[in-house]
Amino acid sequence: MTNFPVINLEKLNGEERNDTMEKIKDACENWGFFELVNHGIPHDLLDTVERLTKEHYRKCMEERFKEFMASKGLDAVQTEVKDMDWESTFHLRHLPEPNISEIPDLIDEYRKVMKDFALRLEKLAEQLLDLLCENLGLEKGYLKKAFYGSRGPTFGTKVANYPPCPNPDLVKGLRPHTDAGGIVLLFQDDKVSGLQLLKDASGLMCPQCATPLLLTLVISLRLSPMVSTGVWSTV
Repeated sequence: MTNFPVINLEKLNGEERNDTMEKIKDACENWGFFELVNHGIPHDLLDTVERLTKEHYRKCMEERFKEFMASKGLDAVQTEVKDMDWESTFHLRHLPEPNISEIPDLIDEYRKVMKDFALRLEKLAEQLLDLLCENLGLEKGYLKKAFYGSRGPTFGTKVANYPPCPNPDLVKGLRPHTDAGGIVLLFQDDKVSGLQLLKDASGLMCPQCATPLLLTLVISLRLSPMVSTGVWSTV
């Protein structure tokens, strides 16, 4: 889909900054999400995150997932299932208090890599929030403060695997939903398509990266009209 908004973060540092800011503005006003490339997170780190996540699933979660789905009868359904998802997940909490040391079965390398990944995602999210402040004419840091609770911001990572489903027409990997939180950074699998985003009451397929070297993050925004000064009413 050629019109899907793609933001090249590197272009903010040169002559194309104004055009890039306009693209971000249009994506926020008319889409509510965009794909981000050249975001500064090293490709080798993303490769390692993907590799270790898949290894962890195969070693520690795959059999449990199969047993659970079989116990629910989802591996042999005859009609569409609307109250469950075909996904295997676990959640890491980074702020206000991390729980990564409490998650069972994670090898030390995986814990270390995910901590590094989370720090870089946090920095990127703060950079994006300040760019959104600039577009809205707000002071730097305003949106970051808007998401603070009594104990500071809440920040976590949902780690999801979507194994092959024997009845993909009857069981969705993930049902239609609205993500919680103000800004969501999604590390999309570059080999398996399926991500859909809602625009103008229609589901749009999110494009996969054209090359393994162009790893991307999909940014989903959930700013209320009040926080966005009424400009991003569709976000």
